[in-house]
Amino acid sequence: MVLKKKKEIQVDAFFLDQQQLEKLQMFSKAGEQNLASLLLHCAQLSDGIQQIQCIKQIIPLVKKMDQNSACDPMVKACLDVLGETYFSLGAKNPLKKVLASSLNGLPEQFMTLAVQSFVCCLREELKTTDVYLYRKVLDNLTSCMEDFSLGRASIKNLFEEVLQFLQKSLLDIQEENRKNHGNRIVQTQLMHDLLIAIKVSMMLVQKLQENIQGSLWKHHESFVWQSMCSLLKSSTNFLMDATLLQTVQTTSGLAVILYTKAMYEPVEELPALVSDLLLGSMKQAGVPAWFVSNCGSLCTEELPDSVLLFLCHGALAMLEWKNGSMGENGEKLLLDIASVLLSLSSELKESSMATSLSRILAIWTNSALAALVSGSPDLKIKLNGNSDVIGKLLEYIYTHWEHPLDAVRHQTKLIFKNLLQIHQTTITGSNEKPDPFFARLIKRLLSLEWHVKGKYASLGCLVECVGTENILQLDRTIPVQILDVMNDQSLAPYASDLLETMFTNHKAHFTLSIQESTWIDRWHDIWVSPLLVILCEGNHDQTTYIIDYYLPKLLKCSPDSLSYMIKILQASADANLGSRSTRGALGALMACLRTARAHGHLELSTIMSNGLVSTECIKQGLVHQHNQVCIDALGLLCETHRSTEIVSMEEMELIQFFLMYNLNSQSPSVRQQIGSLLRKLFCRIQESSQVLYKLEQNKTKQELLENSTKRHPLGILQQYKDFMSSVCDRLFEVLFPGSSHPTRFSALSILGSIAEIFSAPKGQAQVFQLDQEIDSARVRTLIQCFASTFEEIKVLAFGLLMKLRDVAFNLQDSENLDLLFQAAVDLSTSTKPYDCVTASYLLNFLVHHNRLQHISLGKWVEHNPQIGENTSINTVEKNTLAVIKLLLVNVEEEIFKAKKSLLQAAASFPMYGRVHCITGALQQLPFNNLTFIAEWKEMVARLILMSYKLSAVVSPVVQSSSPEGLIPMDSDSESSGRLQMILHEIQPQDTNDYFMQAKILTEHCKVESEKLADHRSMENICTEMRGKERQTCDVTAQMVLVCCWRSMKEVSLLLGTLCKLLPSQATSEHSDGLITVEQVKNIGDYFKHHLLQSRHRGAFELAYAGFVQLTEMLSRCNSESLRKMPEQWLSCVLKEIKSCDPSSTLCATRRSAGIPFYIQALLASEPKKSKTDLLKMTMKELISLAAPLNESSSVIPQVHALNILRALFRDTRLGENIMPYVADGIQAAILGFMSPIWAVRNSSTLLFSALITRIFGVKRGKDENSKKNRMTGREFFSRFPSLYPFLLKQLEVVTNTLNSEAEELKIHPSLFLLLLILGRLYPSPMDGTYSALSMAPFVPFIIRCGHSPVYRSREMSGRALVPFVMVNEVPQTVLCLLEGLPDFTSPCIRQNNIHGTLLQVFHLLQSYLESKQLVSSDFQQGLGDIITCIGTKLWLAKRTNPCLVTRAACLDVLVMLSTHLGKFQKQGMQLFGFWEEMNRVISDSELVSSIPYSSAVPGLIQYLQSITKLVISVLSVTAGPDIQDSSSPVAKKVAKPSLSIVHLLHCEFHEVRLLALEAILLWLKQINSKQIAEGGGVLCLLTDLEGTLLTMASKEKNLQCFCKVLEILYNMDLRNVLPKTECFINMNANELLTWSLNIVDTSNSTEVQSIALKFASKLVIHLLQNHQQISEVVLKKWVQLIVYFCGDEQQTEMLLAAAEVLKSVTSFLLINEKLILGLSDTLTMWKCVVLLLQNEDLVVRDAAAEVIQVAQSEKKSSEGTEFALRIVNAPMALDLAFGVLCEQLQRWGEICAGVLILLEWLLGDSNLKEDSETSATEEDHYLFDKGEVNFWAEELTHVSQLSKHLLLLISMTHLTLPDHRELNRLSRIALDQAQLVGHLLRELPPTPEFSKTTEFTRLAIQNERISVCLKILNLLKSDDTCKNENLDK
Repeated sequence: MVLKKKKEIQVDAFFLDQQQLEKLQMFSKAGEQNLASLLLHCAQLSDGIQQIQCIKQIIPLVKKMDQNSACDPMVKACLDVLGETYFSLGAKNPLKKVLASSLNGLPEQFMTLAVQSFVCCLREELKTTDVYLYRKVLDNLTSCMEDFSLGRASIKNLFEEVLQFLQKSLLDIQEENRKNHGNRIVQTQLMHDLLIAIKVSMMLVQKLQENIQGSLWKHHESFVWQSMCSLLKSSTNFLMDATLLQTVQTTSGLAVILYTKAMYEPVEELPALVSDLLLGSMKQAGVPAWFVSNCGSLCTEELPDSVLLFLCHGALAMLEWKNGSMGENGEKLLLDIASVLLSLSSELKESSMATSLSRILAIWTNSALAALVSGSPDLKIKLNGNSDVIGKLLEYIYTHWEHPLDAVRHQTKLIFKNLLQIHQTTITGSNEKPDPFFARLIKRLLSLEWHVKGKYASLGCLVECVGTENILQLDRTIPVQILDVMNDQSLAPYASDLLETMFTNHKAHFTLSIQESTWIDRWHDIWVSPLLVILCEGNHDQTTYIIDYYLPKLLKCSPDSLSYMIKILQASADANLGSRSTRGALGALMACLRTARAHGHLELSTIMSNGLVSTECIKQGLVHQHNQVCIDALGLLCETHRSTEIVSMEEMELIQFFLMYNLNSQSPSVRQQIGSLLRKLFCRIQESSQVLYKLEQNKTKQELLENSTKRHPLGILQQYKDFMSSVCDRLFEVLFPGSSHPTRFSALSILGSIAEIFSAPKGQAQVFQLDQEIDSARVRTLIQCFASTFEEIKVLAFGLLMKLRDVAFNLQDSENLDLLFQAAVDLSTSTKPYDCVTASYLLNFLVHHNRLQHISLGKWVEHNPQIGENTSINTVEKNTLAVIKLLLVNVEEEIFKAKKSLLQAAASFPMYGRVHCITGALQQLPFNNLTFIAEWKEMVARLILMSYKLSAVVSPVVQSSSPEGLIPMDSDSESSGRLQMILHEIQPQDTNDYFMQAKILTEHCKVESEKLADHRSMENICTEMRGKERQTCDVTAQMVLVCCWRSMKEVSLLLGTLCKLLPSQATSEHSDGLITVEQVKNIGDYFKHHLLQSRHRGAFELAYAGFVQLTEMLSRCNSESLRKMPEQWLSCVLKEIKSCDPSSTLCATRRSAGIPFYIQALLASEPKKSKTDLLKMTMKELISLAAPLNESSSVIPQVHALNILRALFRDTRLGENIMPYVADGIQAAILGFMSPIWAVRNSSTLLFSALITRIFGVKRGKDENSKKNRMTGREFFSRFPSLYPFLLKQLEVVTNTLNSEAEELKIHPSLFLLLLILGRLYPSPMDGTYSALSMAPFVPFIIRCGHSPVYRSREMSGRALVPFVMVNEVPQTVLCLLEGLPDFTSPCIRQNNIHGTLLQVFHLLQSYLESKQLVSSDFQQGLGDIITCIGTKLWLAKRTNPCLVTRAACLDVLVMLSTHLGKFQKQGMQLFGFWEEMNRVISDSELVSSIPYSSAVPGLIQYLQSITKLVISVLSVTAGPDIQDSSSPVAKKVAKPSLSIVHLLHCEFHEVRLLALEAILLWLKQINSKQIAEGGGVLCLLTDLEGTLLTMASKEKNLQCFCKVLEILYNMDLRNVLPKTECFINMNANELLTWSLNIVDTSNSTEVQSIALKFASKLVIHLLQNHQQISEVVLKKWVQLIVYFCGDEQQTEMLLAAAEVLKSVTSFLLINEKLILGLSDTLTMWKCVVLLLQNEDLVVRDAAAEVIQVAQSEKKSSEGTEFALRIVNAPMALDLAFGVLCEQLQRWGEICAGVLILLEWLLGDSNLKEDSETSATEEDHYLFDKGEVNFWAEELTHVSQLSKHLLLLISMTHLTLPDHRELNRLSRIALDQAQLVGHLLRELPPTPEFSKTTEFTRLAIQNERISVCLKILNLLKSDDTCKNENLDK
């Protein structure tokens, strides 16, 4: 269901002048209707639509007139008026079209008269001489030629005059354009006029044949011929003029060919002429003189690439390619055009040209298809799939199918599609069935990886050619492979399109070829079953994208499949409810039903009534733990195909249920989806209610009862009203004190939608209005939302209050408004940065009140009589002016004070708040509709002056070289000296002597500086100052800096806002704009000064924000001097950068500070459609500075240039325009990296990183080696051709330094960057033979890079080699590399070279073994050769090789082979040999004997880890059944391992132990999850390990190993572990428990603590279940530890461990029928569950919700079949937890004691007095730090849920407590607290929600808790006790 807005058509009416009216009045007769009176009536109508109706009556009226009336003067007069009207109407006015189509029906006898009238009018039009009015004439000529017989006749009559006018217009417009050079707005308009003029002249020439009979005009003296020559000449000039818009040049290309075609004789030779033109082989001799004289520039010069492109376009579009009319020459031309276009593709890189080229190539393929139909056999051969041309076109496609421009990718797809058709056309006769060309293409495409986007569209085209079945025969798993790709959003749309093409084609194939209906099952197996598996078990992203992209397409293709899907999912929905990470069958069902309903395949009523899904089931969906299942369930209720479908009661009830538990979602996307779905529901209610109102009006009651809906319309409308009212109640209810940000955001945005959707247009009955739900408390709640620290909440609340402002103001009394105004003024000067934002929203709200002047402003501002009297004047403007005046007066006074002491200002009245409020007030003013222009002008001038003054006070701080710390924090002489230097540099405007003497004032008393030996940290030492009122305030350096940079920020934004006030027509000094040109220039200079001199990032980033507003305004302005400014500023700053003048104030550190921002703003403001001359000029300058040719040039300009280039390459607004400079940027970065100067290297590195992101895209994943951010070598080098020779040359230079025979260390700096780039490329099976940019030359150089002496470079060369070697060449390359390794006996062994080679072998083999495209026989053969070859080099892995690093590298290769061969399990004899060799390597290693080294030996640890991995790999393979059960003697030998796992556990090196432990843990988990058959393999490796592990646990010193040992013990079966504790570690089970609890207590590692607690808890449950005694103390300690783990401040790992423990004890301890631990401890554990369910971290909450899942599942199985909510989100789980707990209290019979404990929970345990004091002091100390806050939990939600269940329990059990002492104690505590809270609330200032937000919120929450608690206590007391109580009081 899509919400569409209805478009209204605007028609401007026409009016007649006095003369025309008089003419018509003469002829019109009163009483009877004739033509004149009809026209007169028509002209008097003011509505265009009515005029259209009127004009349509003309022709019927004319047709009724008799034959002779053609002579009637009245008709002549009317036709004249019609002609004048026609030519006066605008081209886009529908009246013009209507008039033309009416006049087309004019009877024959009136035709001559009409033509005379029209010719007369047209002649007048053609006399126009003003260039700027030409456009109207041209539009009229266009409309005359389009389907308008009268118009065409008129043009025919005036043919020569029209030609002459067009000739003149082309020349005049061109001249005018030249005069206006630089004025972009005028030039753009002229360009468009020129374009239209060329198009009109082309239309005229195309209709030439019908206008002029015969070829008389071809006589060279004739006027028409001369005109044609003139047009041809002009078009040629336009075509060659590169300053014109590209569209003009393109159209001129079309025109040149069109005119030549019309004039050239004989026509047969025209193709040859065009061929010669394109190929530049023009011979003057055979060419007509007229062509040479008019198109001389085309014949003589070498044509620019763009001109060639446009001529090709012209030839393709204007010549006749069908039916072979151009003969052989035409075919030659076709092939010539293709070769010209393909050669241009490597030259034209600029984005607009690349787009045009791809479009023209697509046109070429269409022309080729047309030519083939009647072409010669020769052409068919030349255009066959195997031909040269097609081969090159395929190259073009493979290079461009992933082009960054959408348009290019789209055209590439079209080209490919047409190519396939071309090939099919060429082979239509042949009967070779599987066509080799198609077969080869399919094979190559399938061998590509799925991350290549071009693969999808191309396969889709091929499917249409050869059919899905043929492709599936090659690989049946394709559908599953494509579905797997869909977890990546960038690929999902492509993948779903391909799948759609495939399954639609497949279905069509089945329906045609198979008659029975059995095929549908086969179709479902292939296309639907894999989908269902993924929907149930797939990850979040994958399922989301499949549902969004794939499911709707599948259902559209086969709606019947829905029932199949529902049947399968329903069967497992109850059992497979999903989890927090998977949807399960229930989630999949919700998704399918939602999609089906939204697309109209299903009605909800049928779903419900057929029992397809129950209400309970939807409820479970609505509170599911998986966000997306909730959204799908909600979508099922809200989305329908028809927007007027009536909302049923069930839907409304379910929505109310949903709103109870889902508003507090931390995920912004979920909140947004909830908002948009509910919006759809409200629209449905609104639209269906309108339908119901109409029904009610139109039908009698009887009819209604008979055939309308079952429910009565008025009844439904009442239900709607009640429902909406209850929704609003719920939404206002959740805005309680302390509600979380997500809750508020959801509630306010939904309320905003309601206010918008149910706003009643006049006179329309409205089912619901939000105004009626508003009362003063709700208005107050909304205003309190302004105090939120999140700005989006303020925005939403403000928007809602604006929609309700009339009601809101009526409900507020004046005293309240006055307090609010007072609060806003106070907040505007607060030292908390977010307070001024609150102030701004409050003021913006209050200025809408019409009595604000009387209520509040009167006290502040003197009354201005002329403003006050006139009440009709816009309230907002009047109030805003007064408010801004008030703020301005205050801020001016504060600036004056700040000049005396900046410290005082920072601490007491930072000025930025006032300025922020001023900007905010200005932004909501309607500037185009102001009344007090003079006052505003004066105000703007004052504001600008104030901005400069404020800036002058604060700018010295942000421009100093150390803005971050300006207050002396140390007493030593050095820092004092440094401070003096800074102060001298900035010379602050501060007359306080504070800065001049570096003195320190501590917080309480002055201490002589000598005594300050302990240099305290910056935060604690504050400066105490005594202001006028002797109040003390602490100032930290942070406060001064914040005051200064925020003031700079606000000034920038204010000035940016003021700039926008300049009207675009401003020319003179005294225009009616509020701001003058002179002021704008000054503001520009101000920005320039600050951007180029600020050092503080906050200051220059925000000056940039204001400056952008200014530059955008300048580019649109039509004042010459202003428009030129960006250009002047740019050249100035570039000149200053180049000059490297020592006196320059430009900042060369801090990444050039504001300079890049300044240049970015100037360049980004250039109009997108222009030629971007500024960008071109700047880039040229910068590139030349960044890569200087001579070494001697200065460094600073180079650093600036590199930093600016980095900023420009990162700027997305420059988009594709910056791509042509990428190659130069890369070269500059690589060359800069070799500089001896650090600053240059640093900036080069930053630039390089920006460029890598620019080329390969933003890195989304963590995986360094993923194929995502990469491209094929072909694509990379064809986009940046200049990098091919550059990189190759650099690589050669680098490898030459590496290969010098001398052993000294030569490291080339750029090696690293080169390998980084090359590592991002990968080969493609599509790399053809045509490519000049082959990847092969790089391979030998990269292999040589492996010899680098730098370890990291060797590693990178290993990675970089992989992409350059094709998969099928890997075995060959690996063998070459292996053979290059030395033998044991070689005289010269270089370990660096060996290491590099082994790393390359490792990475190549890894990619080879993991690649998907393996053909098994070649693969086995290659692998066999590699194993044999490695066998000869095994000395490298043994002791004979002295270097441990290379030994480790060799072992890594063996480990990889071993692991993969273990997977393949191909039991050929050679593999037994391989395992035998491996055993030999192991038994030769130091692991078997002892290790003779200390750990300090380089490479030892690496070696030990590698050999351990080999041992583990060999152990797990040889333990497998294949080897163990084999009877061959070799196998028997292999089966006995040379090392056992226990041996590894005893190794002295912890790295070895850790690897062994990790392997054991993995095997254990596999066995526990039944991945491995119980009997076989690994199980025998794990027997009898318990003892060893226990001993290790008691002695292990290494933390990681200890942690792993505990984890293994935790995963083992305690029945096997406990019997061995006595004999191995002398402990019984209880002692083991105590030991593990002590570890939790004493360990410092959260990891160890977590696993120890889990182990201890498993022990506790084991012992309790087996009825063994555990001492009370130990159990208490265990419970206390769980409580400690659940603390809010604990790390996530510990919280998750606690949740897991609680889940494991749930069924035995928490919901057992017996109280095993005693009430107090059990309730303590329940409290832990409640705490975890309110944790801020979603993962923790979800883990805790699993406790409820266990409880609910047990309840369901014990109580029978009813549906229980199980997999629920945290808010629902919390509600259920209290419910379960109250039920348990009944089961245990502990209601009385339990209720008291729960009441204490309700009261909370806060000490209010202390809390309020600490929070007050904390708030003042920290400016930004919010401390430990839980932004998710809502105390009052928890309170309301607990009280709900308590009240329920009390009412069900009619509980009265026998023992009143406890009750009285609780009552007393509650009443005391109530008194205290009341007292504290009264002490707060007048508007505490703004001035003391945190304190006010805390007290409000406590107040609510106490009142709920007292209510329940009163219920529990019986009457008499109440009386006693009162007497006591």
